[in-house]
Amino acid sequence: MRHDVRAVRMQANLRAQEEQVMRRFHVHLGVPDLAASIRFYSDLFGMPPSVEKPDYAKWMIEDPRVNFAISHRTSRTGLNHLGLQAESAEELAAIRTQFAGADSEKVFDEPNVNCCYARGNKHWTKDPQGIAWEAFHTLDSVPVYGDDANEPTEVSACGNTATQCCRPADATEQTVPTNACCA
Repeated sequence: MRHDVRAVRMQANLRAQEEQVMRRFHVHLGVPDLAASIRFYSDLFGMPPSVEKPDYAKWMIEDPRVNFAISHRTSRTGLNHLGLQAESAEELAAIRTQFAGADSEKVFDEPNVNCCYARGNKHWTKDPQGIAWEAFHTLDSVPVYGDDANEPTEVSACGNTATQCCRPADATEQTVPTNACCA
């Protein structure tokens, strides 16, 4: 009997997963040599980047659904952050609820922010190890990194006045210098 209940639950979970739009897992790495890393990851993924800039590259992989990004903006290498890319505002709100459920004191909201050549809405948190997690819904592209002509005091292609691009501000930080993007 117990096995039957477990099987029914598993089937119900599979049906529910098939009906949902899949979120896309996001990984962002800092790399010391962008050109070498682009060559490596292009060969690894069997495709060129979907976005390639002088300091950044991104692959939108479908199987598994991953937004894999690399950048060379500072001397910091390795894991920059992990995240979940939402397909809608509603899905982003649901992810934010999950972030708050994990640790409501560490959730930081970034509405209408430009970062990594894209404009969107974001939420950040940090796990117990200090790894930054980003939830985001992309609204548009930003053609020039650091382009803040629209709202120089609020938004740039490098985060906003309270946070850095690609990283939440530490809880103790009140402001971040504008040159600290992805640091």
